[in-house]
Amino acid sequence: MTQKDNSLMKVRFSIGAKLITIITFIVLISLGSIIVLVSLLVRADLQILAEENNFETNRRTAMAANSAFEYIHSNSLILIRTITSAGTGSYLARETADFFFERNPQIASVFFSNDQNGRQETLISADFFETRDIDSGLADIYRAGQNIALTRAAAGETLLLNAARDFGAPILAMFFPWQNGGAGVIFSPMDLNDSFGYGVNQSYLINDAGDVLIHADFDMVRNAVNVSDRGFTKHAWNRPERESQTLYTDEEGRRYFGAFSKLNTAGTIVITSIEYNKVFEGINATTRRNMYLTITVLSISIIFIWFFAKSISIPLKALAEAAHNIESGKFEISLTPKGHDEIGVLTSSFQRMCKALNIFGRFTNRDIAVRAMRGEIKPGGFPKNATIFFSDIRGFTAASENFTNQFGDEASDKIVHWLNVYFTKMVDCVERTGGVVDKFIGDALMAHWGTVYTTGSTRKDAYNCISSALMMRRALYRMNQGRKKDDPSNPRIQFGCGINTGIVTAGQLGSDVRMEYTVIGDPVNLASRVEGLNKPLGTDILIAEDTWRLVRKKFLTVEMPSVKVKGKEKPVRIFAVINYAKNPKGPKTLVRLQRMLGIKPPENVKIDTSASEIKYKIVGKK
Repeated sequence: MTQKDNSLMKVRFSIGAKLITIITFIVLISLGSIIVLVSLLVRADLQILAEENNFETNRRTAMAANSAFEYIHSNSLILIRTITSAGTGSYLARETADFFFERNPQIASVFFSNDQNGRQETLISADFFETRDIDSGLADIYRAGQNIALTRAAAGETLLLNAARDFGAPILAMFFPWQNGGAGVIFSPMDLNDSFGYGVNQSYLINDAGDVLIHADFDMVRNAVNVSDRGFTKHAWNRPERESQTLYTDEEGRRYFGAFSKLNTAGTIVITSIEYNKVFEGINATTRRNMYLTITVLSISIIFIWFFAKSISIPLKALAEAAHNIESGKFEISLTPKGHDEIGVLTSSFQRMCKALNIFGRFTNRDIAVRAMRGEIKPGGFPKNATIFFSDIRGFTAASENFTNQFGDEASDKIVHWLNVYFTKMVDCVERTGGVVDKFIGDALMAHWGTVYTTGSTRKDAYNCISSALMMRRALYRMNQGRKKDDPSNPRIQFGCGINTGIVTAGQLGSDVRMEYTVIGDPVNLASRVEGLNKPLGTDILIAEDTWRLVRKKFLTVEMPSVKVKGKEKPVRIFAVINYAKNPKGPKTLVRLQRMLGIKPPENVKIDTSASEIKYKIVGKK
């Protein structure tokens, strides 16, 4: 430790000494003032805590409701688009609807206007109605009686209505625009009941007409109680803020802390309240007994404490903000110690910690570390329907030997710089498409989609993975264009990518000392083996059949000879990715791709299956 660091550790005048001085002064004025001060501070803290808890409860409830409604809305739109594209009577449409209702058990029915035949189409989840003992025919009856709502939806409005009376259960209906008509979804909000909950803080949801949509008291929902005439409801509607809290008095004269949050869906509002008297029942009696005694002493004490608190609160706020930045994964923080007390020492230590974390963050996946710190990644392994990606550099061993022959002792630095430039571009492509870099294995890169981050759709995750590979191809092509053909310090690079989709086990693996977030399973092994086939097949991006089935309409692909993989009984179909299906630019055939990238087509595809390191053999196309 340097002499400067030692000087920072010396406390000239501690916080404890300051507190003793202030408390002694207060006690000399009045022995009883401490009790009164504590009472008032407890009351203030209790009120702040009650307000913060009420407001935070309202915000969390609103976030949960908003996320749920947006999730239902977006998934329903995806379903409708898929079905209308495939044809409402097609096998794909039926399979898509079954898969949708299986993954969304809270949704009872989806209905929409079909521009192809001009009819109103209704999709019904039989399981939803059977498990709740509700007649599924009510869905059609309800839709037929909502012409006004459908007309408003067709005009561009999004509506959220209480359908509990029609179904005899807590059910909501959302209407939204769809092409030239209206569409809607009927669903159960039971998953949100825990968010609205029961207890001292009462939360409920109303729509733009004042109808109660979700409430802890189901009778209010079943009877479709309207609260548009209540004072706080009018207050929430008239306020320009999207969320706020205030102290108000209801029609019966009782005071409440009331908070509201306006949602993004259909003008709905979440209202949360807590009765004022319940917060202060215990402390009110004590406050009344000591009020007159403490007025003078409290006034003097507040003056001293206020000035003293400034010396603590300002640096503590800076530390709190720095801690929040670290929690968010931002380690580049600059803090300047003010004073030489404990807070000054803490600030100096905090600054040194930030520098250490910033350096450490380069040696691990920062996003995963931050999410694990927040508790968003739980210990243990979990099944994930993910898309796995492997890539490596073609001819890396020969390139390394050439570096050594050309530069001798300087070869290591030049190889690392060469690889770092390459990996910087590749990692950027992964992160821009929502993927996670798992690890670097020499010149190889492993990444996955649908694990730490997911779009909610395996199909979309697979699409993003292949899009990332195409971005890598484009980035590598541009890098090679700027390199001299025979430059020994910066040779051109060709790579091979292998992609596969399937159920993997994702989790934190390792020991008590060191762990990493990774994925394991047969789909991972297959992706690695598919990557190794690029060289003998003369390709740069290969995908296995499971991935191809998900994205075959999105990309222009060429089926390659099927592969017999060690550990699998049936041959695996693989496909070379040429381009986006609807991209007018770029190669359209494998031959043109090979010419563009300088890949020499294989003359004879032969693999020695007797070699122990080879885990595949070519068996031909189906």
